[in-house]
Amino acid sequence: MSNQLSSFLQKISESFNQQQLVKITLGNKRDKSADLKNVFIKPVRIKNTEKLSFTYRNPTQDIFKNYDLKESLILIEKMLQTDFYNADLFTAVNDLHLAIDKNDITKIITKPATLSITATTQQHDKQKVRVVNSTTAVYLHQLGITTAEGQVKKDMQDKFKQINRYVEIIEGIIKDIQFEKNITVADMGSGKGYLTFALYDYLINTLKKDATIVGIEMRDDLVNKCNQIAKNIHYSNLKFEKGTIQDAEVPAINMLIALHACDTATDDAIFKGIQANAEVIICAPCCHKQIRKQMAPENELKSITRHGILLERQAEIVTDSIRALILEAHGYKTKVFEFIATEHTPKNVLIVATKTNKTETAKQESLEKVAGLKKLFNIKTHYLETLL
Repeated sequence: MSNQLSSFLQKISESFNQQQLVKITLGNKRDKSADLKNVFIKPVRIKNTEKLSFTYRNPTQDIFKNYDLKESLILIEKMLQTDFYNADLFTAVNDLHLAIDKNDITKIITKPATLSITATTQQHDKQKVRVVNSTTAVYLHQLGITTAEGQVKKDMQDKFKQINRYVEIIEGIIKDIQFEKNITVADMGSGKGYLTFALYDYLINTLKKDATIVGIEMRDDLVNKCNQIAKNIHYSNLKFEKGTIQDAEVPAINMLIALHACDTATDDAIFKGIQANAEVIICAPCCHKQIRKQMAPENELKSITRHGILLERQAEIVTDSIRALILEAHGYKTKVFEFIATEHTPKNVLIVATKTNKTETAKQESLEKVAGLKKLFNIKTHYLETLL
């Protein structure tokens, strides 16, 4: 560790112990392709113990962790050696800017303090700030999630949590995408409409975008109910139509969403999104029967797939891995990460694909990986391949 970095860490320790620390930021990432963009650190008090709260800023979600001073200094040192070139320490006395160049030469610039300690600086906000406000989001009451006073009902706490998580994910996905003025969305298998209404409200009332959303649902009663609610609260560009994912006509759209579509219905949705040249495709798959029935490896993997429960889990991983690779072969960048399970299914994987300018070589490499997986597990075909 350089003398300058050691000195910077010492300043953090001193300002923390003297209760003069306001915040720390880490930025200018070393690997420009890395998901971790920034880290923001502030002092908090948890159960009368002083700690440092870390916010790890990622494209799809922020991760929050709390550490004591010793742990924090170790983590900051490591991240400045492997992840970031710059760090800023803001204290009540002065500001320190640490810069590391590509040759790992470090320098510190000291400036007058720009921030001050406030009464709330070291308070830990135990009440999570929700992106969806239960008292102002009118659709929540119409859908039976909140009372007339805007209080979330006890039996709807999990649903409210899921809605917030969903909007947080959408926020992370689309914040760097330059949509045209009007955003058009197809929500395949919209069900009771909880997440469809949440997305419309977020696009219209939070982002102030012109948005049009169509929810596709095969159950008449749900289509009629959701259309009536949209009419009641004047969501004029939110419509629900009866139909199946497989048969739905999808025009040119910006986003296609299919949450918990069963088995190959997820593939039908992905196919519709690719066909429509959607800039974003979001799927939460449910059931993976089509591949599971075919999997019969003749290699060491046979020892895993002979157990029913392990075969099922392996089929989920292989099915969704191939889906992600096929999307990449059609010009998308993909991410697969954890969502939130619903009352209908414990499955909690989300596949997110965003349109990029991939080279033909990169696309071909993705197809070769698909072929390799199929050979490894003795799979004849993936349903999505037959659609494309």
